[in-house]
Amino acid sequence: MKWRGRRTSTNIEDRRRGGGGARAGGIGIVGLLIVMAVGLLFGVDISPLVGGGGQMQSSAPAGPNEIDDQTEEFVGVVLADTEAIWGDIFRKSGLTYEDPTLVLFAGRTVSACGGADAAMGPFYCPNDQNVFLDTDFFHVMAEQMGARGDFAAAYVIAHEVGHHVQNQLGLLGRVSGLRARASQAQSNELSVRIELQADCYAGIWARHVQDRFGTLEPGDIEEAMDTAARIGDDALQRASRGVVVPDSFTHGTSEQRQDWFYRGFQSGDPQDCDTFEGGRL
Repeated sequence: MKWRGRRTSTNIEDRRRGGGGARAGGIGIVGLLIVMAVGLLFGVDISPLVGGGGQMQSSAPAGPNEIDDQTEEFVGVVLADTEAIWGDIFRKSGLTYEDPTLVLFAGRTVSACGGADAAMGPFYCPNDQNVFLDTDFFHVMAEQMGARGDFAAAYVIAHEVGHHVQNQLGLLGRVSGLRARASQAQSNELSVRIELQADCYAGIWARHVQDRFGTLEPGDIEEAMDTAARIGDDALQRASRGVVVPDSFTHGTSEQRQDWFYRGFQSGDPQDCDTFEGGRL
C-alpha cells in the first residue's frame, strides 16, 4: 500500500501520550487474543480480565495532527483517504458527510459508549462518532492472528469507518431499535448484517482509493481477504474455544466477510452493499 508521504487527516486524537493508560498485562499476548475474541463475539466488557488497576486515560487531545510516529502517520493517511472517498460519494448523492474522529489510545480510555479497552479490539461509538483504536491491535493481528501487511490494518480502519457511514445514513439507529425488540437469535442476525455491510463499505473504499489515488500494490487485496478470513466468527471461535457455535455469530463467517468485502471492491457502488435485502448472506 502506497501511503508514505501522503496527506494525513487532522481528525486524530492521540491519547497515547497522556500516560497512565493501563497496558494489558498478566495474561500474555495469547490470553489477550482469547479474551479479545470473547469480547468481540459476545459484546461484553472484559476489561477486568486483562490486568486492570491502571488509570483511564484522559479524554483531552494532545493536539490535532501532531504526527509522532509511523503508526500515527499511517492511520492518518488511511483516515484521510476515507474522508475523501466517502465525502465524494455522499456529495454525489446530495448528502453531507461529517468526518469521524479516530482516537488512538494505549490500554484503556473512555468513550461516550462506556469504557474502551484494548481487549475489545477496534470499535466505533455512534454516541460521539469516534473510532477507537489501540494500535497494539495491529501487532496482535500480525503476530497472533497471522493477518500481516499494511493493507490488512487499513481494512480494519476502513471497516470501522464503514460503521460511521451507517450511522450517518441513520441505519445504526434503526437497527439498534430493531435489536432492542428482537430475540437473541434475531439480534445476532441483525448484528451480522451490520458487520457484513461495513465489510462491503470497506471494499467500496478500497476500490475508490485505488481508482482515485492508485494506492494499492500487488497483494493488498489478498491481505484484506486473508484478514477477513481470520476474523470471521467461526475462525475466532475455533481459535479461542475450539468449537464453533453459529447461533452466537455476531460478525459473520470468514467466507461471508471475504465475500462482502470483495463485492464492495468489485462494484464500487454502495447500493450493492445492502445486506438487509433478501434472505441468505
